[in-house]
Amino acid sequence: MARAIFTIGHSNHSIRRFMALVSMHGIQLVCDVRSTPYSRFNPQFNRESLEKALREGGIAYVDLGHALGGKPREPGYPADDAARFALIAASDRFRAGLERLLAEAGTRRTAIMCAEKDPARCHRGLLICPNLPEGVAVWHILADGSLRDHGDLALEMHRGDPRQPPLL
Repeated sequence: MARAIFTIGHSNHSIRRFMALVSMHGIQLVCDVRSTPYSRFNPQFNRESLEKALREGGIAYVDLGHALGGKPREPGYPADDAARFALIAASDRFRAGLERLLAEAGTRRTAIMCAEKDPARCHRGLLICPNLPEGVAVWHILADGSLRDHGDLALEMHRGDPRQPPLL
């Protein structure tokens, strides 16, 4: 099983900057967790373009958006993130996606990627990471290249939301 998983948001980086960020941290596989692996504003991150750039940089690509995406294509999911994320997390498809992610991360240094720059505002940090098994370290690759421990981010997010119960 994976001991560590990294996350990154492509944001509005150039493909060159994105490649530098993943290379800086020795990433060998990028798992795309966008429900729709295309970007209207940053076409360098459309699935085919991204996969080609990664391959040329010696980095593998896997599309896991169908299982781990935060905006499923099927109708009936609530617009509210928390309610939608709870339904997604309870699904067999999501659990199978997590198993695949953990299996991949058990064999090579893996990052999950979506569009959002800030992991505290993204389903990477709000849906996927909280559902990883205990013992899996999660590191968010930030835009400046630094790493942020998900445990620290989760504590900060928890303290910042008055609707959340206090930590014990």
